[in-house]
Amino acid sequence: MAPADPAAGLRRDGAVLHVHGRLDRAAARALWPVASLLPAGVETLDLAGINALDSAGLALLAELVARIAATGARPQVVGDPPGLAELRAAYRMDPTLDFAGASR
Repeated sequence: MAPADPAAGLRRDGAVLHVHGRLDRAAARALWPVASLLPAGVETLDLAGINALDSAGLALLAELVARIAATGARPQVVGDPPGLAELRAAYRMDPTLDFAGASR
């Protein structure tokens, strides 16, 4: 029996917001109240700790990036969790989780 994926979570370290665990629909819904309060002062979204990602998780990440940008910061996205490249391609998003061709 395979071990269960750890629960998704957020950890802020100065200007970096670390996202970890399985970021799926249930996790995105559970994390949204906390995540929506965090963008002020955050400049980097670190995705290296994500071990699984679905479209709802991608939507949460994209919204976080948009909120970071709305504070005047230039958001950076680091890490390449499993499934991110495929989801970005499917939704035509660039490496900063913005829609390709969109400008901030």
